[in-house]
Amino acid sequence: MLIRNSLLAIGLLFLTASCDKKRVFDDYKAIKGTWNKDSIVSFQFEQNDTVTPYNMFLNIRNNNDYPFNNIFLIVNLEQPNGVTVTDTLEYMMANPDGSLLGKGFSDVKESKLWYKENEHFPKAGNYTVSIQQAVRKSGDIPGVEELNGVTEVGFRIESVESKE
Repeated sequence: MLIRNSLLAIGLLFLTASCDKKRVFDDYKAIKGTWNKDSIVSFQFEQNDTVTPYNMFLNIRNNNDYPFNNIFLIVNLEQPNGVTVTDTLEYMMANPDGSLLGKGFSDVKESKLWYKENEHFPKAGNYTVSIQQAVRKSGDIPGVEELNGVTEVGFRIESVESKE
């Protein structure tokens, strides 16, 4: 019975991994309780292909403790030559009735958010993506110090065309 269950688990893992042909990079960092406005989540990756276009995504896993219907993020993409491109982005995270957007069967939902589409990496080498939350309450100038409900932040790169 144990061997059968182990083989089933390995088979499911192989099946899941083999179906994701577009994935080039995919990583998550856990957020412990609250996401402080000064806490920066960073991902480092090596990219040597400067010809092929890629799609990049920010992945946010949040739960019912998330108190807002949107999220503001400051994202820095640092190139190997030290040039940094900074974007301030806003994404919807909940429906008008307060139910969370994203995929998931429990109270944790995962939102796959477009960051860059059909992008070519300008230089070969090591890149760093840094993500910081910049949520503010309506009418308030200072940002939310501690953002509740975000459990993980991820970054994903996909090839535009699937690799056969």
